Amino acid sequence: MLIKLTTFYFNLKSNSPKKKQLPGIKYSVEDVVWAKFNRRPWWPCHVTTDPQIEVHTKMKDPSRRPCRLYFVRMFGEIIDQAWVPAKAIFPFEGGHQFEKLPVLRRRGRQKDKDYKYTVKLLCVVCEKTGELLLCEGQCCGAFHLQCIGLTETPKGRFICQECKMGVHTCFVCKTPDKEVRRCMIPVCGKFYHMECILKYSPTVAQNRGFRCSLHVCLACYITNPANPGISKGRLTRCVRCPVAYHANDYCMAAGSVPLANNSFLCPNHFTPRKGCKNHEHINVSWCFVCSEGGSLLCCESCPAAFHRECLNIDMPQGSWFCNDCRAGKKPHYKDILWVKVGRYRWWPAEVTQPKNVPENICRLRHEVGEFPVHFFGSKDYVWTYQARCFPYMEGDANNKEKMGKGADAIYKKALNEAAERFRELQAEKEMRQLQEDRKNDKKPPPYKHVKVNRPIGKVQIITADLSEIPRCNCKVSDENPCGIDSECINRMLMYECHPQVCPVEERCQNQCFTKRQYTEVEIFRTLLRGWGLRSVSDIKKGAFVNEYVGEVIDEEECRARIKHAQENNICNFYMLTLDKDRIIDAGPKGNQSRFMNHSCQPNCETQKWTVNGDTRVGLFALEDIPTGVELTFNYNLECLGNGKTVCKCGAPNCSGFLGVRPKNQPSSEDKVRKLKKKVAVKRKSQLEVTKEREDECFYCGDGGPIVSCKKLGCPKVYHADCLNLSKRPAGE
Repeated sequence: MLIKLTTFYFNLKSNSPKKKQLPGIKYSVEDVVWAKFNRRPWWPCHVTTDPQIEVHTKMKDPSRRPCRLYFVRMFGEIIDQAWVPAKAIFPFEGGHQFEKLPVLRRRGRQKDKDYKYTVKLLCVVCEKTGELLLCEGQCCGAFHLQCIGLTETPKGRFICQECKMGVHTCFVCKTPDKEVRRCMIPVCGKFYHMECILKYSPTVAQNRGFRCSLHVCLACYITNPANPGISKGRLTRCVRCPVAYHANDYCMAAGSVPLANNSFLCPNHFTPRKGCKNHEHINVSWCFVCSEGGSLLCCESCPAAFHRECLNIDMPQGSWFCNDCRAGKKPHYKDILWVKVGRYRWWPAEVTQPKNVPENICRLRHEVGEFPVHFFGSKDYVWTYQARCFPYMEGDANNKEKMGKGADAIYKKALNEAAERFRELQAEKEMRQLQEDRKNDKKPPPYKHVKVNRPIGKVQIITADLSEIPRCNCKVSDENPCGIDSECINRMLMYECHPQVCPVEERCQNQCFTKRQYTEVEIFRTLLRGWGLRSVSDIKKGAFVNEYVGEVIDEEECRARIKHAQENNICNFYMLTLDKDRIIDAGPKGNQSRFMNHSCQPNCETQKWTVNGDTRVGLFALEDIPTGVELTFNYNLECLGNGKTVCKCGAPNCSGFLGVRPKNQPSSEDKVRKLKKKVAVKRKSQLEVTKEREDECFYCGDGGPIVSCKKLGCPKVYHADCLNLSKRPAGE
């Protein structure tokens, strides 16, 4: 038995495979390579040392097969680094290698035997595909032979004329110059004047170089600049300017013309045709902030108009563009817009994909930057562009009566359809945004937590002398001295008692600010309004919830911060007025109260109390609040931006916009009274009913010199131009 076991052992030993040699070290520190990791495309990287174990290469452990790993760091995004297997690394020789790099992990169509990973390049000169000659210099450009005056492919390395001379053209202003600088992403190859590329807000300065805006989705950046997904995924880039979008219908600007799978022409290159009335730029006749007419400052890229006083700016010199246009905001597919066609009034319409419109509409002549829209209430389509449309807002849906003043049945039908469709699309968009936010934002945005207000600059925190602090009339024998239900004179006048002045001393219940007797709350992710604050336990009416603290700044610093926020597309403001000279800004520094959202029907309110001689702001419950309910207060926001901010509180009396007074909810008695009045009006004879004439043209919806219809009871008025009349008619 022992002999058989021995024989079996020797047979196993003789059949065992030979031990494989460990792979040698192929790359050294600071070698430039192509690497693929973290589901990104092939990316230029450099081999570096792992700061934790202080080596640049190691063997994968445990592993059935010997596998050597290298620690690489991406160019352009220094924080993105990883250990990568040697099979996912190739030596870097130039941008021309990109299309020849292999597909490592095959998905979908990539599993086909004949599948080849290709990126269609465009000729720099004619912007068309075909057999191209790739420059191996710094520009990474591609050319047709005939476009650069060649008849046959040159032997050896090909370097274009600009790379040979060292004088490259700025990709923005198209001016050749030796002073232009190259984008730091190795595969980019675009050159810019610094003053030209810094006009594009997605541009990021890094160390001594910069990453140009071609490597960030502009639509995602405008929505949320801090979103880590703005530079991830497949981007398609404009061939004439540094604008890029994710290659999907949600991000791509309407009116873009695809040229290849990674290239397109953006709407910025729209050229109006002479004599085409639908290519004429038009502005609205009311202010986008206050909705009133008068002397208006008009944007030269879209129909927006503003009072200079509403924007709180000086009269600009030369051309002026609104904040949205300066940021690069464009209409997108499935957006609801107000569109102006000919002499018709502004009409609600939905932006439609060209592939989804009838063939006869597709065949109509249209330019780069034009997109088809479908008018609500009809089956009509038209090609339009950014200068003749502006976004449909949630407030428009809430004010159908106002928008439909003097309207016929077709226009009212269009308003109803637009309002319903807008709600559908908004729900889809919010659900998609919620999923994206939950994926990216697992924690609230960072801020520095402070317990008390911090003065900035010349601002001072006031401290009163003990002799100046009022003494209340409470007694030690009282059941709840200085409490909510007591007759404490200090509490009634919103003065906090001082522990050394109050006659009840330690029993005083009016020292919530000083002792920081806050209600227990928690920060949570809301469905539609970002982060919010909710109660962890039941809160009684009148209870002190929290103090609103932050940096205390003066009016000059406040305006500077608002201006900086508008220029950098920062949408969240945390400013609250303390007194006529001071403002609390809880943006950079604050406590949990900074997460409390706005509501037109809030359950909390702000109260200004005098604490030790200085004014402080507290948040108090307006009603009994159960556990788990979101805490809100009315911001009473003053509109200082580029139009009104849409309110998403969902309250029944919601005004539609922040800073607009909430609607009054009528009582049941008022409703009965109105109903009786309505019935009484119906019983009146039609001869007794007289209708007022409208102030706006029934045809185009604008004001101005008008001609009224003389038929008894008809309220319609028109411009003489809209009736094709050269002058005002005499008589009826």
